[in-house]
Amino acid sequence: MAGALAQRRLVPELLDSLAIDDPRAVRSRRDLVLVNALMMQSAIMAGLFRRHVKPVKLRLLEIGAGDGAFMLSVARRLGRAYGDVDLLLLDQANLVTPQRIDQFAALGWRVQVVTADVFDWIGRPEAGRFDAVSANLFLHHFQGDMLTRLLAAIPTLAPVFLAAEPSRSMLALWGSYLLALVGVNDVTRHDAVVSVRAGFTSDELSLAWPRCAGQQLVERRVGPFTHVFAAIQKEGRA
Repeated sequence: MAGALAQRRLVPELLDSLAIDDPRAVRSRRDLVLVNALMMQSAIMAGLFRRHVKPVKLRLLEIGAGDGAFMLSVARRLGRAYGDVDLLLLDQANLVTPQRIDQFAALGWRVQVVTADVFDWIGRPEAGRFDAVSANLFLHHFQGDMLTRLLAAIPTLAPVFLAAEPSRSMLALWGSYLLALVGVNDVTRHDAVVSVRAGFTSDELSLAWPRCAGQQLVERRVGPFTHVFAAIQKEGRA
């Protein structure tokens, strides 16, 4: 790996600093639908669900859910086999519209939206238990003690955790620069490069995962741009 990408480097993303209704933020959130498609994120996440989450009645949590567009694309890929789901979308901003909830309902997914800081929410008794927790392009916003604290809380919430993050590689970095060719705005162009530099490689998430959790860990690059991580409770453990 090139020396510039040898270590994770976190820089604030522009989208996080803009008001929800700022036109540049609105445009960037639309761009993210395209970015997720180019990265094949929903296909990758749906594959993780099929591999690690049985298609029974489920209670799911997505952290850093944004406007729900990504998880809706995953639900559509999973199809009728995963048609009895209670989904909680957690984000610090309220971006999920009634129309989005109706789109989930058409698939048999019942949606609850919670607007809260993830660190405040995960420690509350009312958080409850889930069959799986997922995150898309979210973990790379944290490092050090913050990342460790977040990952440490997840086994108390669910036996399965699935994450799809930016791969910190030269190929992904070049891909982020080339997004200018598909017409994304300045916010998206900036944040794409920043995200890759803050992304993951090798077994970095496994090393940050709590050792006492007793889960099987899977971590690898999938496709040209994505780094996946899965933690699955071993059979016979609570």
